[in-house]
Amino acid sequence: MSNPNSVVTELLTAFPQWRPQMYFKSSLTALSHAMEDQVLASGEQPLIIASFQKEKFYRQEAHRYQRIGRLSPHVYVLAAPETEFSSISDIYEKIAFTTEDALSQEWHLVVIAKNCANCLICKEKTHFPKTQASETAMDNSRRFEGIWTFDRGVSQKAAEILLKRIALYRPELEKKIDNALKLYCGEIQKITDTPLKFSPSINPDPFVQRLVTYLQAGQYKLIKANRFLSAKEKKERLLNSITEAIRRSLDPDEILQVAVERLGEGLNVCRCLIYRCQATDLNAEIQHEFLNGKIKSIKGKNWPLKANPLFEEVLSLRESLSIDDATIDPRIQSNKSLLSKLVNSCSIISWLIVPILYQGKLLGMVELHHCDSIPITWKSEDIALVDAIATQVGVALIQAESYANLEDLNEQLEALDRTRSNLVAITGHELRTPLSTIQVCLESLAHEPDMSPELRQIMLSTALEDAERMRKLVQDFLTLSQLESGTVEWNPEPLSLQECIDLSLSHIRSRQDQSSIPLINNLVSDEVPLVQADGEWLVEVLSKLLDNACKFTEKKGEITIKVVEKDAKKLEVTVADNGRGIEPERLKQVFDRFYQEEGALRRSAGGTGLGLAICRQIVKNWGGEIWAESLGKNQGSEFHFTIPKFTQKSSFNSNGNKKNRRSSSQENLR
Repeated sequence: MSNPNSVVTELLTAFPQWRPQMYFKSSLTALSHAMEDQVLASGEQPLIIASFQKEKFYRQEAHRYQRIGRLSPHVYVLAAPETEFSSISDIYEKIAFTTEDALSQEWHLVVIAKNCANCLICKEKTHFPKTQASETAMDNSRRFEGIWTFDRGVSQKAAEILLKRIALYRPELEKKIDNALKLYCGEIQKITDTPLKFSPSINPDPFVQRLVTYLQAGQYKLIKANRFLSAKEKKERLLNSITEAIRRSLDPDEILQVAVERLGEGLNVCRCLIYRCQATDLNAEIQHEFLNGKIKSIKGKNWPLKANPLFEEVLSLRESLSIDDATIDPRIQSNKSLLSKLVNSCSIISWLIVPILYQGKLLGMVELHHCDSIPITWKSEDIALVDAIATQVGVALIQAESYANLEDLNEQLEALDRTRSNLVAITGHELRTPLSTIQVCLESLAHEPDMSPELRQIMLSTALEDAERMRKLVQDFLTLSQLESGTVEWNPEPLSLQECIDLSLSHIRSRQDQSSIPLINNLVSDEVPLVQADGEWLVEVLSKLLDNACKFTEKKGEITIKVVEKDAKKLEVTVADNGRGIEPERLKQVFDRFYQEEGALRRSAGGTGLGLAICRQIVKNWGGEIWAESLGKNQGSEFHFTIPKFTQKSSFNSNGNKKNRRSSSQENLR
């Protein structure tokens, strides 16, 4: 029953002088609507024949044919059935044809009335096999080839071909079809070379105006939709590429460099900057820059932030700031000393500034510079894109900082674990050994009443020495704990460094056997300037450095104390010895808590390994530095630390009155 012959082919065979034209599906939809609207507006009873390729296309227009079907008894709708469409007589005649019929590849609409006649006869043109995906994608891009004309003869011939095709599928409509042929077709007009002359009653202008309106509206919507989709696709692609690139790294510098290059290329700006800054910064160094063309580079320059009204405005609003024309912007023209200088030196014509924020905290800035002679208008979608990228950069920076902090915490945990191990080893050795000795001595004194006075005195001396050793260990623990927790009350005063050194030497000699102390050379003169420090803690530093030098220097060796002026504000104190020395790779480790070069349990010299750690905390408090130098094993060592000099300004108390008494620390030293 199906007919493989194309209606387009039959019509062109009947009128060989006609040439088919190319149409897109959107154009055919507009033409069909215009023809249908003409029918609805005419009030006549025309012949309408509409052929849809498939039922789904018919369903999109079914509501229109419900209205058209009430105007005329000769309305025929053809379609290939998919679900409900079938051959039936309703408000209009429905004709279901098979998918093998050539009609399944064609689009037809014929309208013939007393005062008008036109037809749209087209066949879909395909260059590749159809698939479900190709049918649904880019539907408006489908192409057709055929004829659209007002010619009555061509329209009548198209109607005749379609009515005969309908009779094949609906033989029961034979009489109705014959009646339609006689009523609307009659004798088919022969096409000549003479153009068709319309009767005065036919005015195609309203039809053409209606058609143009449909086409313009459709084209405008299509362009608008394409622009929106293109901009959205560009934004998503650029945002995704930058997000993916910066998420692959945990290095803040690499993150910012990738972001500035991708953003500058994506938006095609003359210059793109990304720099780190905080709300209180005076300047920001430009380290990450993208340049497009022969634009002046400002990489490595300091970008002013303090007293910069644009930076302050972005900081206060916490949102982006766009300037379309910097040459006439009042904020720039009113601040000629700073902003005008920036605009001129960097050739900025249009300016966009976007903050990098994370939970309200300013992490940096993104700046886009347009440097061509003609200003541009920053589009809202471009600003939104830069805002989104700035947000992603902020998240990436926080993640990188969190990872760095996590690494620091891991290192601190490892250090704490080593400290715990050392603490267990040291307390097990330094506390258990003297406790055992004290216990043996006391038990001997308690259970040996006949012990000689000389032996009794030896037992008592031994117990006292080990008790003192334990006291020093506990005292070092408490001192370091107070220093690290910040609970120490500091009382800096002007002090004589010579007197502090003399006092520390007295402490060393009182605590140790004179015969075991190496020769100590004090090269510090009385002309050394006063220093500003807490006398008690300064003496503690000197005592511990001297004690450390005595411990690792043979009694035939020498220890030297000297002072030099490091600069106008600081003195450098050096405690040097020619003893055991330190391996160069361990010079920084000697200031760690519980550090022992020989190990916690294998050292030949006593001590807890806390002395130098205590010295570091004390020197750090007054803003000084402490370090060690040594050429290696058995080459001796030098310990240096800096201390601030006393200035006349520091001799005034909080009320501005000059001090007229000696400090308590100096009195104690004397």
